[in-house]
Amino acid sequence: MQLPKLPVGEAAEWLVDWIELYFGWLLDGISEGLRYLIGGFQDLLIFIPAPVLILLVSVLVWFVTRRDIRLAGLTALGLLLIWDLQLWDLAMLTLALVLVSTVLALAISIPLGIAAARSDPLNAALRPFLDFMQTMPSFVYLIPAVIFFGLGSVPGIIATVVFAMPPALRLTNLGIRQVPRELIEVADAFGTTPRQKLFKVQLPVALPTIMAGVNQCIMLALSMTVIASMIGAGGLGYQVLVGIQRVDIGMGFEAGLAIVILAIILDRITQNLVPQRESQ
Repeated sequence: MQLPKLPVGEAAEWLVDWIELYFGWLLDGISEGLRYLIGGFQDLLIFIPAPVLILLVSVLVWFVTRRDIRLAGLTALGLLLIWDLQLWDLAMLTLALVLVSTVLALAISIPLGIAAARSDPLNAALRPFLDFMQTMPSFVYLIPAVIFFGLGSVPGIIATVVFAMPPALRLTNLGIRQVPRELIEVADAFGTTPRQKLFKVQLPVALPTIMAGVNQCIMLALSMTVIASMIGAGGLGYQVLVGIQRVDIGMGFEAGLAIVILAIILDRITQNLVPQRESQ
């Protein structure tokens, strides 16, 4: 005996139609704003001459890694390789997509993580959604993004933001909850307000854990670049996708190598931000 099929698909279609009917204006505004943001950021990165940007990034790596000249030199060589492979513009588009997605993801996840750390009911309510977001296959995120925002960079950013949010939110929540109770009691004894306690005690102590979440957020955003290229996000991910479709090993390998170089540079920068701050 076969059970009657629940109208899950019909309910999803009704929900999509309802959102587009009543919130289409909001989705259009978000799309235009993100398109303007990503376009302006990409134009800025491309406007800066490649040698100048390579020098600036190498100096930044040298500074945040406590004057590690070897790592700064490797950063310069990696970026010079991307430039030599004629992938510079695509790499800048990918970098713009990753940075915009990361900033948006952190702007949502860190405040939510702070709120969840200070409210057990909110933490319990967010947990199933985070579990759902982290176990859902990444390709599934493309479906609602395309439905609501069409094709291009904007749905790629939206899908990447949703995909990259959970680690930053979880680690922000965890970092604040792991602040020693003795420090909280001392802060309360000195009569600090909740805002002072958050910014003067909890966030500084939890910063290493929060930065680990930031690092994971960036890495997940980069890992989403190839998948997001399937809906027109562009950049190095699209180059990898074309290489796969054409069975062009060289094209796919070069674009993949450029993504790896960007990932390593961003990883080293974020990993060393906290030690640099603590040493000041």
